[in-house]
Amino acid sequence: MTAVKPGHLRFWIPIIEVLKSLGGSGQASEVADQVVERMKIPDEELNETLQSGGSKIYNQISWARFLLVRLGYLDASQRGVWTLTKNGYNANLNEDNFHKELKELKKQRRLERKLKKQAKDSAEDQIKDEDDGNDLDYREELLNLLKYLPADGFERICQRLLRESGFKQVNVTGRSGDGGIDGNGILQVNPFVSFTVLFQCKRYKNLVSPSTIRDFRGAMMGRADKGIIMTTGTFSLEAKREAQREGVPPIELVDGEKLVDMFELLELGLSPRKTYDVNRKFFYEFGLEKA
Repeated sequence: MTAVKPGHLRFWIPIIEVLKSLGGSGQASEVADQVVERMKIPDEELNETLQSGGSKIYNQISWARFLLVRLGYLDASQRGVWTLTKNGYNANLNEDNFHKELKELKKQRRLERKLKKQAKDSAEDQIKDEDDGNDLDYREELLNLLKYLPADGFERICQRLLRESGFKQVNVTGRSGDGGIDGNGILQVNPFVSFTVLFQCKRYKNLVSPSTIRDFRGAMMGRADKGIIMTTGTFSLEAKREAQREGVPPIELVDGEKLVDMFELLELGLSPRKTYDVNRKFFYEFGLEKA
């Protein structure tokens, strides 16, 4: 009987191809968007969400990237940059071969769990099979917490995030009937140059549409140099294009993944800790039995 391939496997080759076309590296959102465009994912599939509210497609793309890192095709770089390794550049882009490598990786992980259990590790150290990528890690936990904040609480935490990022005089207004504008601030680029910025905060589970971008831009015209929309959801490709459309003021888009990246960068609400991954290949040389 033919083994069923996990949903994320179809994104492995497009991720590598997109990174090659970008010169070997790219921002996470840039790579994910180009993968979606390359694969011509229909809107109805893009609108599918997980129970946590995140995008199912973008979750699978992120999960594919994680496994490509584990297999040595991508570098485990931080700060939202995905980078091909030498193995990634020279990879045999064959889905069946990738599937075999994935099954071998799972065998190794099962052996890891067995060894941990024998060592009486705590339940928190047990690793689940990750076919669908739904494990509740700290990033997903943080995003869920942001989604369940009250409206004013989410506005205030966005205010704090902007202040920690270098914005001055950040005020939350939250006035109804103001085109969705939730606050304003000043970004001081240098002693001579500063920008007035208006921002909008949206606790959102689904895709943010281009109409939201147009409405926000209409409200900010003549009042600010730049706009920012922060959401716990995701932006549709059309919304992203609308945000950077030529001839109109640009709007910066911060989706749920980028929000979490910012919390990580600032270590805001997160307590860092150090951990290690065991290099099993090292121990094979000393007689460790392969799974």
